[in-house]
Amino acid sequence: MIRVAIVEDDPKSVELLRSYLAHYEREAGVKADVTVYTDGAEAVDHYTPIYDVLLLDIEMPRLDGMTAAGWIRAVDPDVIIIFITNMAKYAIKGYEVGALDFVLKPVTYFAFALKMDKVVATLKSREQRSLLVPTEDGVLRLSTRDITYIEVIDHQLQIHTEHKVYTMPGTLTGMEETLAGASFARCNKGYLVNLRHVAEIKGNSVVVGGAELLISRRRREEFLAAVSAYYGGGGR
Repeated sequence: MIRVAIVEDDPKSVELLRSYLAHYEREAGVKADVTVYTDGAEAVDHYTPIYDVLLLDIEMPRLDGMTAAGWIRAVDPDVIIIFITNMAKYAIKGYEVGALDFVLKPVTYFAFALKMDKVVATLKSREQRSLLVPTEDGVLRLSTRDITYIEVIDHQLQIHTEHKVYTMPGTLTGMEETLAGASFARCNKGYLVNLRHVAEIKGNSVVVGGAELLISRRRREEFLAAVSAYYGGGGR
């Protein structure tokens, strides 16, 4: 799945990009999860580093796309930025914030699909850590990006993804060591959470992958610090 954020103040342009993404999903067999921000200010105020790609308009009333990109790049060095603009002169400035490319308005599907091909190729080329998990048919190489959380039950690890749970032998301490540096943190002694998939903190629990997990008193300070660090210093 590719997580896409559209930052665009024109509703018609938003709908066009949504329709192009839906077309690209069918054509390329790539699932896209889409979030829309109505201008650069809203994107900066609510941004969290969970997206794979930003489709970012440049000319917006409250905060232009170039300035918004600078703020976003400061908290998310990995997100792929593609500018949507009707003026080619902005393309050069876009590379100052590490933009992958730009698309000129009016956007055609052909041009859009070429940029998305580039996005997919870039994502695939990035080295991804993975786990080898046993299945009924043998062994599956599972990307750590797709893991929502891991729990231990009766000395067995339950590897949760959005659509399936895999079981393998091991300890949570051992798995924590294996995943060191991959943005996982314990919310209590029985759960190891992928910070990429944290949706909400509710009192003494964290919502991740559709599940609500308890944050223990002992782990609370360390876990919340890890969440805060991952989401760019307070979730901006």
